[in-house]
Amino acid sequence: MNTAGSLTYVYAVTYRTGPLGDSLAGLHGIGRAPLRFLSPTADTTDPAPGTSEAALAFVAGDVPEEDFNEAALKNHFEDLRWLEHVARTHHDVVQAIAARAPVLPLRMATVYQDDHRAGQALSAQRALFTQRLDQLRAHTEYGVKIYLTHDATEPPPVAPAPPASPGKAYLQARRAQRHSRDAVYRQAERAAGTIEAIASRHATQRVRHAPQRGELTGPQENVLNDAYLIPDDQAEQFQAAIADAAGGFPDLRIEVTGPWAPYSFAMPAPGPDDAPEPSP
Repeated sequence: MNTAGSLTYVYAVTYRTGPLGDSLAGLHGIGRAPLRFLSPTADTTDPAPGTSEAALAFVAGDVPEEDFNEAALKNHFEDLRWLEHVARTHHDVVQAIAARAPVLPLRMATVYQDDHRAGQALSAQRALFTQRLDQLRAHTEYGVKIYLTHDATEPPPVAPAPPASPGKAYLQARRAQRHSRDAVYRQAERAAGTIEAIASRHATQRVRHAPQRGELTGPQENVLNDAYLIPDDQAEQFQAAIADAAGGFPDLRIEVTGPWAPYSFAMPAPGPDDAPEPSP
């Protein structure tokens, strides 16, 4: 039940269980608000008791309407400090659920006017959410990133040109720089192929994200940023194989991140003829 002046903020979809409910009692959401389960709103298509659909639930909490109404969110999305706080809290809640049960993370700042409307949204997409949760059961997301190291991308020093031919010496040095960078990029292409071959033996799904830029990468250049859905019983073999392969690419930094809740796989990617998936 909402408190006065609040909206319902939904973090994730999961299955309602006693142990998870006990864990939620010790967790807090944005603004230290307590968390609760929300069930689908009752309708004529309610599933039979005891089925997985019957246990489906949102994990939700209250947030101040003055901070999360449409106008306020437009302003807050330009406030990096506010965004970082909300994103971190949202992530912490989702990860805590993922450690205990299958979970579908929802987008940050998924809000409804009240619990009843949130329950209606859950009911409308109950079959889709249930199917996806069952597909993700006993799977975890891992990321693999390839970076060109700073030394590999830093151009070699240009030697002083002989007094008689400064133009020729300069052009030779620039050509050497290009050849050096080309060799590193070819190494990155080979590394990407190796990672894809390893993933084909372990991953059930892959999502290719855009390479990161700016402050997220520092002086290194990110050239691959993939997410893989890995069965839990193969996670150690996958990570070990990537670590072993990384030793064969001295001019690259290959990083495995995770385990993560399946942010990249919460909804299946639409095919070329599919309509966009509904969202809460």
